[in-house]
Amino acid sequence: MADSSAEKTEKATPKKRKDAREEGQVIRSTEATTAFCAIVMFAFMLLTCTGHIDSLIEVFSTYLSTGILDIGNRGELTISVLDGLSREAVFTLVKIMLPILGVAIVAGVAVGLLQAGFLFTTKPLKPKFSKINPIEGFKRMFSFRTIIELLKSLLKVALLGYVMYTEYMKLLDTFGGYIGLELYPTLIQILQTAFKIALKMCLVLLIIALFDYLYQWFRHEKDLRMTKQEIKEEYRSTEGDPQIKGRIRQKQRQMSAMRMMDAVPSADVVITNPTHFAIALRYKQGEDDAPMVVAMGQDYLAQKIKSVAREHGIYIVENKPLAQALYAICEIDKEIPMEFYQAVADILVYVYRQKNRAPARLSPGGAAPGRNM
Repeated sequence: MADSSAEKTEKATPKKRKDAREEGQVIRSTEATTAFCAIVMFAFMLLTCTGHIDSLIEVFSTYLSTGILDIGNRGELTISVLDGLSREAVFTLVKIMLPILGVAIVAGVAVGLLQAGFLFTTKPLKPKFSKINPIEGFKRMFSFRTIIELLKSLLKVALLGYVMYTEYMKLLDTFGGYIGLELYPTLIQILQTAFKIALKMCLVLLIIALFDYLYQWFRHEKDLRMTKQEIKEEYRSTEGDPQIKGRIRQKQRQMSAMRMMDAVPSADVVITNPTHFAIALRYKQGEDDAPMVVAMGQDYLAQKIKSVAREHGIYIVENKPLAQALYAICEIDKEIPMEFYQAVADILVYVYRQKNRAPARLSPGGAAPGRNM
C-alpha cells in the first residue's frame, strides 16, 4: 500500500491520467466558459438587436396596449381571452429569446469540448460520504483553494465594476441629448451602447479566464502527481511483478532449451567456436530447401548441444568465423542465409564423406539441391 504521507514529486503516468479522466477529473475553467458564452451571446444580440426591438414593440402594441383596450370596449374582455392573449405574448417572447439562449448553449458546449474533449462518465454522480461529512465540508470552506476562489471572485467584481463605471462616466454627458428624440432610434442607440459596454466587460472576463485556465491546469497537474511508491505499485499491477516476470522468462528459456536439445539428434552437423558457440544444422533431401538451424546456443547451452551431439554420434566441426556469423544472424527453425550456403555445403560434404556415404546429390562445387549455395 502506498504511503499517503510520502511527497508526491513524480509526474502522473498515462494510466493515472486515464483513470482521473474516467473519474471526471479534467482541466475545466468555469471562468472560460462564462466569458466565452457571454461574448458570443452579447455579440449576437448586438448584431440582431434591431430585429429584437421590432419584435418587442410588436408584442407590447398588440397584446399589452391597444389590443386589450379594443377588446375591452367591445365588451369581449373575458378570462379566457386574457389567458389566450397572455399565452400568445409569452410564446412570442420565447421565440425572441430562444435564438439567444441557443447561441449561448452552443457556445458553452463548444468551449467545454475545447477544454476537456468529449467525456461521458457517471462516476462523479456517485454518492460519497466525504461530500456530506460536516468536518470535510468545514475543511473545504477554509481551504487554500476556497481562499483563491474568493480572491478571484473579488478581483472579477472589482475589474468589471471599474470598466462599467468608467464607461458610464464617458457617456454621462450624452444622456441629455436623448431628450426630445424619437423613441425608436433612441432605443436602438441605447441598446447598442449597452451591448458594446457588455462586450468590453466580457473581454475583461476573457483575460481573467485565461489566467484562471492556467491556474486550473497547474492545480490539475499538482493533484495528479504521484509518489515513487505509487508508480512502483502501478507498474506491478499493470506489467506484473518483475521477479515473477523474471521467473517466467527463465522457465520459458528452460523450455526452449529442452526443445532444442530434443531437436539436436536430428542434426547432421554441429558447427562450433569451439567453446562459446554451437549451431546444429540439418539438411534432409526432399524436405529441406536449404540447411536448417535446429538448435544453437552460447557458453553453457553450447556445451550441452555438443554433449547431446556426441551421445548421438553427430559430427562436430570447428569453424570459428562461421560459427560466430551463424549465431549472430540465424534463427532457430529457419533456413540459413544465402551467403552461408557455400561454406555450409563444404562442411556437409566433409561430413558425408566421413560417414562414407554419398553427398545426396550435392554438386561438384558442394551446392545443396535446389539452390545455388
